[in-house]
Amino acid sequence: MPEGDDRPDLPSTGRGAWAEPGVEQVAPGVHRMPLPLPMDGLRAVNVYVVEGDDGLTLVDGGWAIPESRTVFEDGLRSLGHTPRDVRRFLVTHVHRDHYTQARVLGHELGCPVTLGSGERANLDRLHADAAAGDRRESGTATRLRTAGAAHLHDAWLALAPRRPDALDGYAAPDTWLEHDQDLDVAGRRLRAVSTPGHTRGHYVFADEAASLLFAGDHVLSTITPSIGFEPAYVRQPLRDYLGSLAKVLTLPDLTLLPAHGPVTGSSHARVGELLAHHDVRLAQSLEAVRGGARTAWEVACVLPWTRRERRIEELGPFDQGLAAFETLAHLELLALRADLARRDGEVVEFALPTRG
Repeated sequence: MPEGDDRPDLPSTGRGAWAEPGVEQVAPGVHRMPLPLPMDGLRAVNVYVVEGDDGLTLVDGGWAIPESRTVFEDGLRSLGHTPRDVRRFLVTHVHRDHYTQARVLGHELGCPVTLGSGERANLDRLHADAAAGDRRESGTATRLRTAGAAHLHDAWLALAPRRPDALDGYAAPDTWLEHDQDLDVAGRRLRAVSTPGHTRGHYVFADEAASLLFAGDHVLSTITPSIGFEPAYVRQPLRDYLGSLAKVLTLPDLTLLPAHGPVTGSSHARVGELLAHHDVRLAQSLEAVRGGARTAWEVACVLPWTRRERRIEELGPFDQGLAAFETLAHLELLALRADLARRDGEVVEFALPTRG
């Protein structure tokens, strides 16, 4: 495959310098601050610090772990600021490496946290799963079964042990973004643009005057965003994602400020690469079904993964699960387009359609 592996959680070979601690000015009054993540594959998340006369606005917040908090405070100190100078968090989406530290710090500092309203369903599902107690009936477990990958669930549980504070970073935001709108942020006009697909409530923020796109995980510069990995799943996340990529093309061509990876010059060029990537994956998935694969897991076992074109057994259990979700999203879109027939059940199967 031409592009990583459909997800943001595997390393891009030889391009890891962006994740080193420090603060980089990417435009006047805008700084990129990579914060560490507790995983081998993806080393950091970019948090963007926007300076204004009344204080700081942060786009995304990082993962609420002590290591991230330390690097965050050191980074602000290098800019002559402290956490008390933060006035607002704009969070692109609900994934824990973007939302949880923003929510914890927002509560501590008394500053508002804003999130897309589509994430209500994901937060509700997280809390419902925690209240139910049986993680074998969680949204993730159900989705793994749907993809034919239920055998991975025990390994997923081992990777995410329960902690009493596990939901501290998943309290509701202070304000919801309900639609596309202009925001007055640190003396700038940011266009908040709904871009569902990576998650149902994902937003990007466009500063057209400064030619900047705060892209979250919607458009990444060197790797491809995951599709289908969220607590409250939707049937057609890839359809939504491709539509959101087309929506970004209606914006001016802006400097791309991704949540993972280095800053790059053209949002439009990168969107074109991502669209081409998914065209290839759709064709590969269809060919795998022609060859006899029936479930998302069976198709994923046929496809190559990462730039090194690894087989799925070479991936760890977390990456295998994401591969199953990714593949299911591609198969669901093929079924929507009538290129495949879909047979519903606890495990969803796909086949070539019968032509009358």
